Amino acid sequence: MWDPGTYLKFADERSRPFHDLVARIGAAAPRTVVDLGCGPGDQTVTLAARWPSARIVGIDSSPEMISRALESPGDVSFSVGAVEEWKPSSDVDVVISNATLQWVPTHRELLSEWIPLLNADAWLAFQVPGNFDSPSHVLMHEVAASGPWSGQLTGLRGSGAVDTPSAYATRLMDLGCVVDAWETTYLHVLPAVEGEHPVLRWMSGTALRPARQALSPSDYAAFVAALEPRLAEAYPVVDGRTLLPFRRVFVVAHR
Repeated sequence: MWDPGTYLKFADERSRPFHDLVARIGAAAPRTVVDLGCGPGDQTVTLAARWPSARIVGIDSSPEMISRALESPGDVSFSVGAVEEWKPSSDVDVVISNATLQWVPTHRELLSEWIPLLNADAWLAFQVPGNFDSPSHVLMHEVAASGPWSGQLTGLRGSGAVDTPSAYATRLMDLGCVVDAWETTYLHVLPAVEGEHPVLRWMSGTALRPARQALSPSDYAAFVAALEPRLAEAYPVVDGRTLLPFRRVFVVAHR
């Protein structure tokens, strides 16, 4: 289960990669723009300003996220759906997926399936986190493996969840696309609040979701209690804030 409120605690930081990605899409007047993994829809609705004549569609597997998205202003269509089951219709000219494909183990194969189905001159753009080797994730996996909960935490994402920019580019160029691929490390300045370390609060909205889903409330509380002091050591709070470097991988493919 996704919690839109927790996810949106860092809405500004999470939206910046989306806008950086969309800025590199060269479509002039697409008929339909699809946002796969649209979450609470706060970023999806901004696409109507970029392409005012397009039909904007947001799809997410979380009913909680779609329920929140349906409260968004504007003429945007939102629905519950799985990325694995989605196929582009004949009028789809732009496909966007922001920080979603890392949750889909088969996404590499899906990319290879989608491209031949897209129209000539269509665009596919996605962004995935590339921070799986960062201290936050290394520590999360160490704590997951060392406690009584280890057998239950099989859904935590590791470095194999995504590819390098060059690997994605090679796959898509082999399918006949012109590809723009890059990586960026954002330095997020997270404010400290009483009662929870800022990086733990950040991870609670995304990376720790499988742990929260797999464990009982008491076991999850114990897991977090073991993780938090390690995060505090790796990401110290100085003058009321913590610095979180966050690497992301971007790919824009034009068919």
